[in-house]
This record gives sequence, C-alpha cells and structure tokens, in this order.
Amino acid sequence: MTDPGIVRQLRASLASHAPDQMVTILQEVGYAAGEGLYRAFAAQNNPASLDADLLAEVLSEFFSRGGWGTLTMSPVGTGALALDSPDWAEAEPGSAQSPMCFFSAGMLADFLGRLSDQTVSVMEVECRCRGDTRCRFLSATPEVLEKVYNEMTQGRTYADALGG
Repeated sequence: MTDPGIVRQLRASLASHAPDQMVTILQEVGYAAGEGLYRAFAAQNNPASLDADLLAEVLSEFFSRGGWGTLTMSPVGTGALALDSPDWAEAEPGSAQSPMCFFSAGMLADFLGRLSDQTVSVMEVECRCRGDTRCRFLSATPEVLEKVYNEMTQGRTYADALGG
C-alpha cells in the first residue's frame, strides 16, 4: 500500500516544480497505485465472497490500518456512492481553495473499479484542504460523474445534480 506521506511529498514537489502538470500527474500516479492497493486488499480479504453489508466496515479498517484515515460509505442521490473521511491523510487542512486529493481520487477509482469489476470514476467534492470538515469522494460511472461535474460548473450542488 502506498504511504500517504510519500503522496504529500510528491504533491509538494509537483506544486513547486511542475504546477501546471500537478493535477494530471497525481491522478495518473494514483490510478496506477490502485492495482497494488487492490492486491493488498485482496491478500487480506476475498473480494468475491465479501458481504456487501460489511463492505464499508472492511474498507474503513483497511484504509485506517494503511494510514489513510477512517472511511464511511453511503449512497448519494441516484447512482453514486459517497466515501467520507474526517481525517483523510492526503488532505492538508486549510492549504487550498479547492479539493486537492487528486492522487486519492485516481487511486480510489482504480481500486473500486477492480473491486466492483466495472468502470468507476471518482471525484472529490468536499476536501479538508479547503476547510471542509471531511473529504468526500463520489464514486459512480463516468457518465454520472461527468453530469455532476458539468452541473457543478453551472452552479448546482453535487447533491442536486444527483437528485438527492
């Protein structure tokens, strides 16, 4: 599993030396890290026989043990799953004016896609970096998150875009 401290250092280095490429690089590296994260998870849990009712608890324990923070999951509106953390490790509280956990969004997209055996996108809509009380990642199909993103750029909230 990737050490969150390395991710914070990577972000700081990119912000200093390649700010224009920071978001893209962090997302791509995060996505690449998803496979190793999934393998580490599968070594401890059999994804095929994992009870869906226990998924949130098992994932929270897994990420917490890995140093990422606590995680809860809940459905949001139609077609999306929210992953929330009040202590997500990639976030540096008060350091930005927009969500900044780009590595995590990529990592979670690949990991959750492997776990569900479907194409999954992840977008952070709340972030401790900008002073929110939690980091909130939305997980859904690429089409659903594209709709959410487009509606958010027009001033709607993600909850309104999802119908919930």
